[in-house]
Amino acid sequence: MDKFFKLSESGTTVRTEILAGLTTFLTMAYIIFVNPQILSTTGMDSGAVFVATCLAAALGTIAMGLYANYPIALAPGMGLNAYFAFAVVGGMGYSWQVALGAVFLSGCIFLVISVLPIREWIVNSIPRSLKMAISAGIGFFLGIIALEESGIVVDHPATLVTLGDVTSAPVLLAIGGFVVIMALDALKVTGAVILGILATTIVGILLGISSFNGVFDTPPDPMPVLGQLDIAGALNAGLIAIIFVFFMVDLFDNTGTLIGVLHRAGMLTPEGKLPRIGKALVVDSTAAMAGAVLGTSTTTSYIESAAGIKAGGRTGLTAVTVGVLFLLSLFLAPLATSVPAYATAPALLYVACLMARGLIEMDWEDVTEYAPGVVMALVMPLTYSIATGIGVGFIVYALGKILSGRFSQLHPVVLLIAALFVVKFAFV
Repeated sequence: MDKFFKLSESGTTVRTEILAGLTTFLTMAYIIFVNPQILSTTGMDSGAVFVATCLAAALGTIAMGLYANYPIALAPGMGLNAYFAFAVVGGMGYSWQVALGAVFLSGCIFLVISVLPIREWIVNSIPRSLKMAISAGIGFFLGIIALEESGIVVDHPATLVTLGDVTSAPVLLAIGGFVVIMALDALKVTGAVILGILATTIVGILLGISSFNGVFDTPPDPMPVLGQLDIAGALNAGLIAIIFVFFMVDLFDNTGTLIGVLHRAGMLTPEGKLPRIGKALVVDSTAAMAGAVLGTSTTTSYIESAAGIKAGGRTGLTAVTVGVLFLLSLFLAPLATSVPAYATAPALLYVACLMARGLIEMDWEDVTEYAPGVVMALVMPLTYSIATGIGVGFIVYALGKILSGRFSQLHPVVLLIAALFVVKFAFV
C-alpha cells in the first residue's frame, strides 16, 4: 500500500489517510440526501436516486484515488443538480431522461478534450494570479455555504443576506464547533476537524436538537433510474445549448476545485502546474458519464475535499476511503443522517478561512493581475457558482490586459476562455 499510493514519499501514513477520508466524507455526506430531494422534483424516484448518488460518488472517488492518486472526492455536484431539475426539466420542459442524456454527452465532450489533452493545456495556461484567486474564491464559496447551512446567515428581501437567529441552539452549536476546531488545530491536535464535527454532533444529540436515527437499512431499488438516460433525445438541436452549459460548468467547476484544493495541499509545481492532471481529468469526465448511466446529474470533484486535505490527506488512499464510505452509506443511511448540517458547517467554514490565503499569493503590484482575481473571488460566493466567478474573472482579466496595452501578456487560451464566457453570458 505504501508503494502503490506513495505514502512515505508524500509524508503521510495509512492512519492519517483514513482519518482524512473520514473527514472529507462527513463534510460532503449531505449530498446523498440533498441530491435525491432535488432530483425527485423532476419525477425521478427518490430512493433510486439515493442509490445512484452513492454509487456515482463511490465509483468516481475510488477511481480518482486508484488512477490519479489524488485525495479528491467526487459526487453529483450542487448547482448542477439544481440546473438539471429546475432549469432543464422544470423550466424548459424536457424529461429527466433527456436531461440525463445531455449530462452523458457533456461528459463525452469532457473526456475527448481530456484525452487529447486539450483540457490539461487549458488548465496549465491559466495565469498564476487567477489560479490563486480561484483558490480563494472557492474558500469564500465554502464560507457562504457553511454560514447558510448553520443558519448564521439567512436571506433578506432588502439586503439579500442578514444575520440569522444567533440565539438558536443549532447556530450556537455551529459557532461552538468552529471555535473547537480552531482551538484544536492551534494546539496541533491531529484530526482537529473531524473531532470538531463529532463533538458538535454528540452534543446536539444529547441536547435533543438532533436525533440518532439508527444504523442499518436496506438499499432502495435502483432500477427506476438506472440506464434510463435518453441520448437520442438529447441530440436534438434544441439541447445543444444545454449540453454546452453542462460542459462549461463541469469543466470550470472541476478545474477550479482541482486547482484550489490541490494548491492548499501543496501539490502544485513551482510553475503552478498540476502533476498527473491528465489522469484526474479523465476520471472527472468518465465519472460524469457513469453518473448519468446510474441515474444522477453531473458527478464532479468536490471542494469539501479540502477538509480531508487539512486533516492530512495527501494521496489516493484518502479518496479510496471516501469511496468505500459512500458504498457503506447504501446500508448505513440512518447513521449518516445522524450528522446534521450544523455539525459539518463549522468544518467548511474553517477550511474557507484556510483557502482564503490564496489572495496573498497574487501579484499585488499589478492591478491587471490582482483586480480580476479579487472580482473572481467575490463573484463566486455572491452568485453561488464557481463557474460564474471564473468566467467573470477571465473576462475582466482579458479586458484589463487589452485596454492597458498589454495584449502580449494574454495567453491565447485565456482570451479564448474569456470569449466563450462572453458568449455563454450573452446568449445561453
